[in-house]
Amino acid sequence: MDTPLSTIAVVGLGTMGTGISELLATSGREVIGIDISPSAARGAVARLEASTARSVRCGRITEAERQDVLARFRTFHELEAAAEADLVIEVVTESYEVKRQVLRALDGLVRPTTILATGTNALSVTQLAAESGRYPERVLGLHFFHPVPVMKLVEVVSSVLTSPAAVEAVTALARELGKEPVSIGDRPGFIADGLLFGYLNQAAAMYESKYASREDIDAAMRLGCGLPMGPLAVLDLIGVDTALTVLEAMYAQSQDRLHAPAPILRQLAEAGLTGRKAGRGFYTYTAADTTGDPDASTVVPDTLTVRPGLREPVGREVRSVGVAGSGTMASGIAEVFARAGHDVVIAARSLEKAENAKARIAGSLSRSVDKGRMTAEARDSTLGRITPSGSLDSFREVDLVLEAVAEELEVKRQLFTALDRICRPGAILATTTSSLSVVACAKATSRPQDVIGMHFFNPAPAMKLVEVVRTVLTSDEVHATVRSVTAGIKKHPVDCGDRAGFIVNALLFPYLNNAIKMLEDHYASPDDIDAAMKLGGGYPMGPFELLDVVGLDVSLAIEKALHREFRDPGLAPAPLLEHLVAAGCLGRKSGRGFREHARR
Repeated sequence: MDTPLSTIAVVGLGTMGTGISELLATSGREVIGIDISPSAARGAVARLEASTARSVRCGRITEAERQDVLARFRTFHELEAAAEADLVIEVVTESYEVKRQVLRALDGLVRPTTILATGTNALSVTQLAAESGRYPERVLGLHFFHPVPVMKLVEVVSSVLTSPAAVEAVTALARELGKEPVSIGDRPGFIADGLLFGYLNQAAAMYESKYASREDIDAAMRLGCGLPMGPLAVLDLIGVDTALTVLEAMYAQSQDRLHAPAPILRQLAEAGLTGRKAGRGFYTYTAADTTGDPDASTVVPDTLTVRPGLREPVGREVRSVGVAGSGTMASGIAEVFARAGHDVVIAARSLEKAENAKARIAGSLSRSVDKGRMTAEARDSTLGRITPSGSLDSFREVDLVLEAVAEELEVKRQLFTALDRICRPGAILATTTSSLSVVACAKATSRPQDVIGMHFFNPAPAMKLVEVVRTVLTSDEVHATVRSVTAGIKKHPVDCGDRAGFIVNALLFPYLNNAIKMLEDHYASPDDIDAAMKLGGGYPMGPFELLDVVGLDVSLAIEKALHREFRDPGLAPAPLLEHLVAAGCLGRKSGRGFREHARR
């Protein structure tokens, strides 16, 4: 298998096959595109022509180079066209029977040295190799990510039968194509999809349960986690039918309820509402999109579109704000409100702690001045609106109080009891908890209708998201007020109910937990898993990078809260996480977590 992979056949000219063909032709390979459908072949040529024309307009290639690329891509309707190929990549329908038939047919047509690659992301590469014919050692998995020309990750999947030489040849090709290859073993979903699809499935189930709107779920994950797209928009882009197939294969192996497809996925798929390619899925689009270009069609309002402000009651006036606590989150929240023009009182266990919090804010504002984001006059005006205090009694006349004290329920309940006694009638009492029961805090007061959750994200001045957590006792007026106030401080409010994790943590931490389980199974290293999710999923940080930043002890506490709330065995914290926390390996703050870090 020392032959250079210069002539490559691509079987299946849908969106993925066309993207792979474009990548190969652009890199100088001779590409044989094969599809039994003449219209699919014509569509592939048309998409390649359009894509290369855009590249010319953008100055990435010349017209002469464009013509060379088009000349290197030839289309056929019979598998016999692959006879002289050095590598054949099949990206046909995600059906075991269809793929088996294609691979067996190819085995009888190509040379003994030709490598056969399946583009599956859900089926067993080992089983396909074993039943492919005479040379199972030359069969492997080659999983590109959509859109192929953009996404850097390629998963090279070996079965127990695969020849090391075949893996080396394909890995070298991936690098020559400018991709980052990750060599892994055979299991449904591999690394990236194995973690991604469980998260997408949970988001679909969350929407199906009417816990939160599709817009709020997607906004929460974009703004709270820095993801390029929300999970329901991703499902529409991938294809609801494709997601259903992948999840069914994953569940067949894992029997993990997190992988059991949410019923809404099957309902949408059977109705033909498969996402962008159908013009409608979780969202409705201006047109059906078969190009795979996220910008080719846009979301349009429909009967399910949330229109904030409609039929909301008139809220209360909020001019002054109290912040209980003196830590990083309390300081950040106080800064946000003061910047927006509110008078802010910071109350801590001592005046010194409150003054230290104000000093921290002063430092933050001065950095903004140094970077040209605000004037010195605006800084001084903002600081002038902040009053430090060593007593909760200073909250007697404020309109809104936010607590940002220790994440312990009894501590918060005692605080709410004190606030109930001190604060004036009509004042709104809010908790910034990320994992505790809001209604349990509310029941510590005589005015549970005035209690609500406002979950800010760290660092509060930079992060745009606030989860507005309404309990079964929160009044409409209080809810409307908090939504309005949140928008007024230039944050994006998303509504959710009072259950562990709210939106972001309920979707994020099971994904992180599954990454740890993948590591426990010795399936891949932390570096490969992190690379897979950044390069294949578009995540700003890999799961192990994020766990070390968040803190393993914080992560464990949230995992335990989710497990207690939902009683799902799949949400039980990974033993490795518990062991690391017990050993004092808490991440960056302790100098060691999943990786070594310089002590701060």
